[in-house]
Amino acid sequence: MADLAFDCIAAQAERYAVMPTITLTLRISETSRQRIDTIALRTQIRIEPARRRYTSTEEERLHDVFGDTARWADTLKPMQFTNLSTMVTSFTGSTEVQIPINFSFDLEVGYGRYFASLESGEIPLLLLFSGTIFSVVDGRLQVQQVPWHKEAVYRLPVSVWREAVDVHFPNSAWITINRQTFDDLQRFKTRRALPTWDSTVTALLSEAADAPDTTDRTS
Repeated sequence: MADLAFDCIAAQAERYAVMPTITLTLRISETSRQRIDTIALRTQIRIEPARRRYTSTEEERLHDVFGDTARWADTLKPMQFTNLSTMVTSFTGSTEVQIPINFSFDLEVGYGRYFASLESGEIPLLLLFSGTIFSVVDGRLQVQQVPWHKEAVYRLPVSVWREAVDVHFPNSAWITINRQTFDDLQRFKTRRALPTWDSTVTALLSEAADAPDTTDRTS
């Protein structure tokens, strides 16, 4: 029976993808020297936020994700990132496979808020593998499952994620608002003849900062 070992050895931002994309390089080794003809590989990728330290700025940004830092021992749980399917071609010994990950920059998505909150360092990933292995042994097709305990860890540099995003959205961020809020915002933009949505939000923030504080200060 085939015996596989998995290692994630590199990551790079794709500069010519149609959406933000990171490609992981996965090394698959067959330790019993059996030839592998094909692997229909499934990879589940999770983020393990408890496996890194955070600056005070990052802690503040992550409040919306994990709550107060006093509760992080309970709330800093693994987060689902993505599920991928990959066809691995024939090899003997070991092979390297490129796994592209397309991801959203929507800050309403949990992992999007997490990634955008990080200043530097690495994102701890856990790769969980499953799937089907096909090989021919003594002229007979042999089919077996990738054991569920096969996994690999990888620390994705935050700089790689940011590079992948900046290819498509340099110095930008995405937020989601409902249509009524958008219509109100558009009317404000039109009345003020503001050229961009960025200048519209900036004007609103400036007005909010200049507005008198109406908090009740009864003695």
